[in-house]
Amino acid sequence: MKKRKVAYLGPAGTYTEEAASRYAPDAVLVPYPTIFHAAEAVEKGETGEAVVPIENSLYGSVADILDFLIAAKRTLIRDEMLLRIEHCLMALPGVRLQGVNTVLAHPQALGQCRKFLMEKLPRAQQSPSVSNAAAAAEVKGGRKDAAAIGPRRAAEIYGLEVIAESIQDSRTNITRFVVLAPTDHAPTGRDKTSFCYDVKDEPGVLYRSLRPLADRRINLSKIESRPAGDMLGRYIFLLDIDGHRTDGPVAEALKEMRAMTQMLKVLGSYPRASLPQ
Repeated sequence: MKKRKVAYLGPAGTYTEEAASRYAPDAVLVPYPTIFHAAEAVEKGETGEAVVPIENSLYGSVADILDFLIAAKRTLIRDEMLLRIEHCLMALPGVRLQGVNTVLAHPQALGQCRKFLMEKLPRAQQSPSVSNAAAAAEVKGGRKDAAAIGPRRAAEIYGLEVIAESIQDSRTNITRFVVLAPTDHAPTGRDKTSFCYDVKDEPGVLYRSLRPLADRRINLSKIESRPAGDMLGRYIFLLDIDGHRTDGPVAEALKEMRAMTQMLKVLGSYPRASLPQ
């Protein structure tokens, strides 16, 4: 029997690999160089699923994934999981904190450790990497004045020493990962639905477009906007609501909203994840 393939942000040692391993421990995990490429693997049919980060409790949403979902033709959100993130600062053996002049990490990790970097390494250059594991690999390559941010497993994989632990701005640092696939999830009774839409630029239009949710007492758990990309001042709104797209009230609300919007696209219905202990 052919094993399922799951794309993730590589190389080995990323938080995304940890999330993918938890989601599909028996699958073949396929690393991709960027979050976008991992998501695109599903769109192109290279893998059946992909695990990608979509939101962090400290640094907000991952714009690349939001933009990908808006534009995707055959990819939906099938599932989600929440992973507690604990960042370490790692360097070549013998390097101490005072010897670090450059800190490499994914932009999300740099943002999540802003306070530590400002207080402990105010003069160090912050260098964005495509992933935290890639940052660790670069430091391993001989960067004696550099350190990388990432999970402890990355330090073990790349032979680095942890010189500072738990450097994130908050101990309740949680990243939300989503599973992307050609189909979303069947109803479970404890679901959420993600969708996006745009509206004409006129007074009160956002309020009116949300009214169908309020009328049916459907909880709106998240709303944000992304530039539409065709002209300045036009935005696409992305929402998460409680319930499955096939639930009666949710289906009715989406139908009513679709009639008053220029575009409405369901990004997927899937089981709602619980906060990690």
